[in-house]
Amino acid sequence: MFMLPEFLLQESTIREAGAGPELSLGDDAGSTLIATLGITRIVEQESIDLSIWGSADGADWGAKPIAAFPQKFYCGTYQASIDLSARPDVKFLRAKWQVNRWGKGDSKPLFEAYVFLQDPRRQSLAVGA
Repeated sequence: MFMLPEFLLQESTIREAGAGPELSLGDDAGSTLIATLGITRIVEQESIDLSIWGSADGADWGAKPIAAFPQKFYCGTYQASIDLSARPDVKFLRAKWQVNRWGKGDSKPLFEAYVFLQDPRRQSLAVGA
C-alpha cells in the first residue's frame, strides 16, 4: 500500500527540461500535502522552474500545474503546500521542470535535485510519538 513520504523525483542530474515519473496518490488523494524540493548541486548563472502537475487518469495532465515553486537559483531545501481537497479527482502527481543557463562557459544547465511528498498530519503524529 502506498504511504507518504514518497519521492516524486529521486535525486537526479537535470540538464534540460523534463518531467518525473507519475506517482499514484492512493489513499492520499484529496489530502493536503507538503512538497519538498531539494537542490543539492547547481552552477552559477542558471535557474530552475519546478511545478507539480495533477491527473485523474495518469494520462491527461491538464493545461496548468496544481502547484509551483518560485524560480530557484541556489542550492537549498524549499517547501510548497499542495491542497488537493478541492481536487478529489487528482489521483496522480508528477514534477515537471524548465531550466535556463546564461553567461560564459557551458551553455547547458547542471542541477542535482529531488522532490518528495509528505502528509503533514502523519509528520506531526510522528514528531509527537
